[in-house]
Amino acid sequence: MSPTIERPIALLLLPGHSALAAGALLDAFSRVNELQDEADYRPQPVSPAGGPVAASSGARFITEALDPQLPWHALFVLAGERAPASAALLALLRELGARSCVLAGVDGGSAVLAAAGLLDGERASVHWTLADTLMEAYPAVVWSGQVWEINAAASRLSCGGGTACLDLALAWLAGLHGDRLAQELTVALGLERARGRDERQRRPSSERMGAGSPKLAEALALMEANLAEPLPTEEVARLVGVSRRQLERLFKQHLDSLPSRYYLELRLSRARRLLQQSSQSILQIGLSCGFSSGPHFSNSYKASFGHTPRDERSQRAAAWRSLPSTEETPS
Repeated sequence: MSPTIERPIALLLLPGHSALAAGALLDAFSRVNELQDEADYRPQPVSPAGGPVAASSGARFITEALDPQLPWHALFVLAGERAPASAALLALLRELGARSCVLAGVDGGSAVLAAAGLLDGERASVHWTLADTLMEAYPAVVWSGQVWEINAAASRLSCGGGTACLDLALAWLAGLHGDRLAQELTVALGLERARGRDERQRRPSSERMGAGSPKLAEALALMEANLAEPLPTEEVARLVGVSRRQLERLFKQHLDSLPSRYYLELRLSRARRLLQQSSQSILQIGLSCGFSSGPHFSNSYKASFGHTPRDERSQRAAAWRSLPSTEETPS
């Protein structure tokens, strides 16, 4: 049997980071050791100077000073919207990157890696509220609206806020140890499933999604109000008061998508929720979400989610059947 490989993981906590993300990553890297014996993951909260670091919630984490001489396997930068990043810290991150340390940005941590020039030419994810600002500040980075991103060499990782760090960690660990371990870890962490690379960050409302662009917010509100009878892109543009080309530019700039594609995703997301939560028939759900027939709904659903509406409903039924009964046994 080959010896277990030690893999120190630095969780670089900067003021304003998410306490939820920090705790989730500590738990994930601790639990993965119980599921495999190839590597011994050792997560360690660190900061540039050591000592307590305040999260956005006010909670404080006790950290060690980041020692660049230690053989870090990976370093996760956790930061809030306005992460302080000194020239010395950026230089240290560049040094670690040159030494083949895997670098990951969580939430505003992606902005710190971008400031160090470590994401140039890469796709990167960041919390959607920061996307517009970072697109302007770091145009060499391809900012995406996805939940997480991992580059081809698996040396640069990034994700949005909240529990997106778990989706990122699970995907990264699956690449190192296989999908089965990632599935077992998903269950161990109490998650229903891990979100895939193709899933976009959820945004709270059309008004906030269209912040900074009233025309975009108006177009999104129109789409959300007309899911059962979808409006053609030309009609949305006409009602908003812009040309089709202008509307497409707005969607590409703010949502990295075309209006027609985004509209379809809205309808499919609503259909998925109904399949999981309602007792309506599959055909009723398809028609209520703007699909002209059962086959049209089924084909579109499978192209987006990888399985049919019938499979979705069957999986949900199987999950409910597997739950223990809550009925009391008569005495």
